[in-house]
Amino acid sequence: MLPITTAHANQALQNNAMSTASTREVDDNATVVDAVNMVRSTSEHNGEERGYHHGNLREALVEAGVALARTGGPNAVLLRAASRQAGVSHNAVYRHFANQEDLLAAVAERCMTQLGLLMIERSTRVTARGPVPRARARLEAIGRAYIDFARTEPGWFRTAFSSARPHPADQPRRQASRTDPTDAEQTISPYLILRARLDELVDVGALTPQRRQGAEFAAWSAVHGLSSLLLDGPLRDLPEPQVEHAITTVLAAIGRGLQ
Repeated sequence: MLPITTAHANQALQNNAMSTASTREVDDNATVVDAVNMVRSTSEHNGEERGYHHGNLREALVEAGVALARTGGPNAVLLRAASRQAGVSHNAVYRHFANQEDLLAAVAERCMTQLGLLMIERSTRVTARGPVPRARARLEAIGRAYIDFARTEPGWFRTAFSSARPHPADQPRRQASRTDPTDAEQTISPYLILRARLDELVDVGALTPQRRQGAEFAAWSAVHGLSSLLLDGPLRDLPEPQVEHAITTVLAAIGRGLQ
């Protein structure tokens, strides 16, 4: 699933016939692009980046961390492991990340984007006719995508919701990346995708503005709660038919609550 490309995300967003307001909300906050190759100075290559001779080192380290997270979850995202996988010295990592938590925070954002991409992809597949059935089907599609992601990519899911926070010194760069369309660390937010789908229900007359208020908190809590129970909780050994029944029941309950 890596790298995340502009064409991938933008095509999915374009194909998803959202309301004008909802499209703007997701599109303005959910653009991701490939890393721009940045030529590093000669002094930065003197002995500290053995085996790495091109491209963006920070991006290479994040991608290494994403690969580690996919197989081992957040506990596998270690500075030494990432530097080894990227083919650089351990000391070179500290030019871009203050500590392990700083790297993990960047990897968590990338994992969150992978979740958002799957939600967008699933919503574009909806073929229901009529604005109201289509809006309801899109909401259900992103909810099911969320649960599927947790079950099929447990390492990424656990990492996306890890408690890691970026180092304060990294905040200015992260703030700049949110407005720079060429930055590879732009994040697609599942939260904004959910809000857009709920706004669409209002736009097509399926949900009143009054009932819309705060609906994202209830819907997200229900889907995330079930995902966690199925992944790490007492429902993790549930037989597959019962898993499907649980998913269908929770999604239906969310739908009924939004009528």
